[in-house]
Amino acid sequence: MHVQVRGRRLRAGEGVAAARVGILGGTFNPPHIGHLICAQEAFVQLGLDTVVWVPAGAPPHREVEADPGPEARLEMVELAVSSDARFSVSRVELERSGPSYTSDTLRAMRAGAADDDELFLILGGDQAASLRSWHEPEEVLSLATIAVVERTGWPRPAIGVRLSGLRGAERLVFFEMPRVDVSSSLVRRRAREGKPIRYLVPDKVADFIGAQSLYGASTPVAVEQ
Repeated sequence: MHVQVRGRRLRAGEGVAAARVGILGGTFNPPHIGHLICAQEAFVQLGLDTVVWVPAGAPPHREVEADPGPEARLEMVELAVSSDARFSVSRVELERSGPSYTSDTLRAMRAGAADDDELFLILGGDQAASLRSWHEPEEVLSLATIAVVERTGWPRPAIGVRLSGLRGAERLVFFEMPRVDVSSSLVRRRAREGKPIRYLVPDKVADFIGAQSLYGASTPVAVEQ
């Protein structure tokens, strides 16, 4: 895959500067405002040039609950980020058969990036703390800088202890985001119960959920008058 970065910066007298590319993976079932705020804060605080959203094809460690299918989840991500030039969406995990291992995804993205581009894998604190149990964790740490959004329950020292001894763990960087108590499971439950999901997800995503009757929803609920 080719990593596209709109408007690459220029170094004075040196041509095009290396790009700082954020990578935000997940099932996005569905994508919600917490995902968007996380991507925005990573973009701003880490000085990124773009954030690439990577919907999971076949998550290796758990079944996707009430899964409408990877294509529907990818379409919802595209709808969620379509109006923000800072973000783009990758099909890399949908186009690869087998489990969607992050190390394979990073290898593909590294191969599609310029030699001096820097990749930042955006993770929640709970995800970062479990990195040791991932497939090829040291390969993940070698292919990208892990950018961790701190969450309640997993402060920096605790994550450091969990990852101590892993080669590359010392390169972790951290950023903050406002606490947003919204989850994909909450959105699915409200849709199933016929409750409004406006403001929890972008309007286009809410309309898609209603139009496609995802999660038990039956009508578009984003822009009711």
